[in-house]
Order: sequence, then C-alpha cells, then structure tokens
Amino acid sequence: MFLDDLREAPAGWIRCRTPAEVIALLETGDVEELSLDHDLGLIDGEREATGYDVLTWIERQVATAGFRPPEMYVHSANPVAHRRMLDAIESIARLQGSDA
Repeated sequence: MFLDDLREAPAGWIRCRTPAEVIALLETGDVEELSLDHDLGLIDGEREATGYDVLTWIERQVATAGFRPPEMYVHSANPVAHRRMLDAIESIARLQGSDA
C-alpha cells in the first residue's frame, strides 16, 4: 500500500489517499508492505489527517490487540515528519519485540 495525495504508486502497489483507507485495508490482514507520506492536505475537523495517524493506529493495535504490522517505509519529503514517522516505526518494532 502506498499512502500519498500527489505521487502515483509504484508498479505493484495500491495507492490510498487517506489514513482511513489505509487502516481499512490493514484491518483485512492482507497488507504486506506499506509506504507512507505525511502531508496529505486533509483537514479532519480542526486538525490535519496525516500518514502519522496510520502509525499511531498500528502502534495501538500492536500494543493492545497483537496486530502484526506489514513491512513499513516512509517516503515523506517533510524532514521533521519523516524522522517522527521513523521513530514511530522503531517504537512499533520495540513493542513487537516485547511480545516475543
């Protein structure tokens, strides 16, 4: 899965435009790889919906429901958000390690 509002998905990837689309597909358990953009230009009420929202959902599911996330990548051009998202992926990996 490839979450992005502007870029086309690489060959073999499914493009999603919203965090909700990604989460719905993750819930099927059929996602093997996930690449996330941060800035999606989506305003959800008073806040912007971002790729980071997907990672917080995954982290919650790993911590509370034993969810096994797919391989995850970040392709955001926003340097601060890119680092924050990589930190979230590392946190998810640590959570998984504590389950082993």
